[in-house]
Amino acid sequence: MQYGIETRSWGFPLWKPEYRFARPRFAVLATGAGPRVQLDAWTTKTITLYLFEVRENFYEARAPHWPDEEAENAIKYPVRFGIEPLAVLKDVSLAEDGPLGLTASDAIRVSGTQRGIGLLVDMDPQPLLDAAGIPANWSQEQTVPLNRAPGFTAEQVKPPKAAKAPSGGAGFVSDPKKRKAIELHAEDMAVAHYERQGWAVERLGKPYDLHCTRGREERRVEVKGTTGAATSVDLTINEVEHARDPQNTVDLFVVSDIKVHLEIDNYTTSGGRILHLHDWAPAEEDLRPRSFEYRLPFA
Repeated sequence: MQYGIETRSWGFPLWKPEYRFARPRFAVLATGAGPRVQLDAWTTKTITLYLFEVRENFYEARAPHWPDEEAENAIKYPVRFGIEPLAVLKDVSLAEDGPLGLTASDAIRVSGTQRGIGLLVDMDPQPLLDAAGIPANWSQEQTVPLNRAPGFTAEQVKPPKAAKAPSGGAGFVSDPKKRKAIELHAEDMAVAHYERQGWAVERLGKPYDLHCTRGREERRVEVKGTTGAATSVDLTINEVEHARDPQNTVDLFVVSDIKVHLEIDNYTTSGGRILHLHDWAPAEEDLRPRSFEYRLPFA
């Protein structure tokens, strides 16, 4: 769960027919109650729920992503989708009058007896959003502003004595050589894409990744890469302000599901799924701050 939260990705070991055409909007992970009981006993319990918005639908994984997959260089969870953490709900009633309702409550119980393979349930998410304190009117808006959801990090789901691991956003990789290989692969794919369209491309790195010109046209491109799903990316304040500046024409080029192989001391990369956002300007409701600059008081 911790790695999935860090990289904004989740996966199942088996495809089910209903996954192929499903377009779920939310996902919940649950802990705190043993599922191997009858339904009447189950509904007397409470549980901790981790509520996510699904930001990329089910797809066939091409690249090893989880640590056990990378260790064996094999895909063990071929059913993959992208998740964005919204809120942690504690002591949630599993009874029929709880925010899950009986059908979703039982689906969690059954999933827990089937290696955690997810079940699809048609339900109104509003009771869960209300229980999480997220001010959203789902029936009218059909969206959840990210900046109004509390969110949560992998640190919040770790056992009390677990070793501290690096924290980060989607696709975070602690190995700097591996991270650099992923970034370079994504940038190479972006350069090839623009060059095929007749753009002259200059690699900058800062204040943005690629400067593209074609005649009198100009585009500035931010590039992001990950081995996981295309769910969210980390942005600096400078990247946000640069993209929002009306004087700039900015694209966001994201490459997900990148395959990474370790060969002696070097990483090789291949593949990837492209998400290309033209004339990109990140909206406030799609941003969530991860850190703050604190101004100290006068001494």
